[in-house]
Amino acid sequence: MSEFQQKCTLLARDCLAPDVVRLTFQAPKIAVTARPGQFVMVRVIDGLDPLLRRPFSIHRSSADGTISLLFKVIGKGTEILAQRCVGDQLDLVGPLGKGFDFSGEQPVCLIGGGMGIAPLLFLAEQLEQSGRETQKDHVLLGARNKDELAPLAEEFSALGYAVQLASDDGSVGHKGFIPDLLDFVLPSVEQVYTCGPHLMMENIVGQCQQAEVSCQVSLETHMACGMGACLGCTVHGKRGLVHVCKQGPVFNADVLAWGEI
Repeated sequence: MSEFQQKCTLLARDCLAPDVVRLTFQAPKIAVTARPGQFVMVRVIDGLDPLLRRPFSIHRSSADGTISLLFKVIGKGTEILAQRCVGDQLDLVGPLGKGFDFSGEQPVCLIGGGMGIAPLLFLAEQLEQSGRETQKDHVLLGARNKDELAPLAEEFSALGYAVQLASDDGSVGHKGFIPDLLDFVLPSVEQVYTCGPHLMMENIVGQCQQAEVSCQVSLETHMACGMGACLGCTVHGKRGLVHVCKQGPVFNADVLAWGEI
């Protein structure tokens, strides 16, 4: 898969919640080759602090040559990025990593927790554009509260998916966690795609294995280079260490050693 380094112009900055931001860039070379589940490495500032790029899942990629990134402000790097202005140019490298494997017409379930929702909208759009009947599919989304979930839930619903929500505080949907909802969905699907907190995904993988439903997971790890050089994003697989940035971030759940990740 080709990867590119581009100076990309920031076209739009949208605040979906008090600390959740979506940025849209003109990035034609990245957009034309990106697949759902892949990511980009972003230099958030031209100076040296912070020095390292930050990894972000590709939230959307469009035929008009734009890509979008969705993130929560949680540290210095994301705080600086959230303050960038329309018209600014940022240095992006991508698309990087291995994305989701999707084909066929079998019913699927997309499960996103927190900012793990980000790559799943790109996947949902690609599945919808393939001509499949999305009303047979399911989308389960979870986050802290209604503010973080409502704008994104509407975008999945607009594509025709049946969407169920879970919030920590009970402000929307089920009060609790996404795995609570999954047992009701698993009998009607043949493939699960998920991204989010480790514990959430570990529980989901266990449920899928018990129900004999295939599951692909997108791991969220710290990355320094995003290209396999620093070896900082290694996790335990059943046959040894795997590198999330090169062999992932999307994996078949069965190849990972969940008790050791």
